[in-house]
Amino acid sequence: MQHFLSGLDLQSDCPQGCESIVFGAGCFWGVEKKFWSLDGVWLTSVGYSGGTLENPSYQEVCSGTTDHVEVVKVIFDPDIMPVLELLKVFWECHDPTQGMRQGNDVGSQYRSVIFVSSKRHEDAALSSLQIYQAELKLRGFGPITTEISAGKNYYLAEEYHQQYLAKNPNGYCGLGGTGCSFPKN
Repeated sequence: MQHFLSGLDLQSDCPQGCESIVFGAGCFWGVEKKFWSLDGVWLTSVGYSGGTLENPSYQEVCSGTTDHVEVVKVIFDPDIMPVLELLKVFWECHDPTQGMRQGNDVGSQYRSVIFVSSKRHEDAALSSLQIYQAELKLRGFGPITTEISAGKNYYLAEEYHQQYLAKNPNGYCGLGGTGCSFPKN
């Protein structure tokens, strides 16, 4: 399976010097679009992660019985795109206080997650959560419900989901953030 925009193999290994992180922030179509064109992002793909069923289908994930989340795997060069910049995009692109939903999309597959691949990423994610939580509290939002944990299984979604909004520019995207910007340092 190839990336619709770059032509890269979606199952490519992480190139030397690059790192990966996995985000779940609602419907993966819109989330992936937030990351695929960022400078320093080498490859994005959508998939399922965090659940119990091996290699689930979209229908199985949507049934709510697998505990998988619709996620985006981002492979990036940290010298060009620091992980904190990716976290800023993640926090701003959705409402991390909604629990098992994003807007009209309801279910455990739409929950907010960050699956990290290193202790450094985990520390950055936890720190960024505290920073963004303080900003959200100032604006009247409740507690962030985002799960942050070590990377779990990752299964590529079906080909028709990959870079969906590039293939279908007028396709559905229910993503909507809180309107709160991540504070600048």
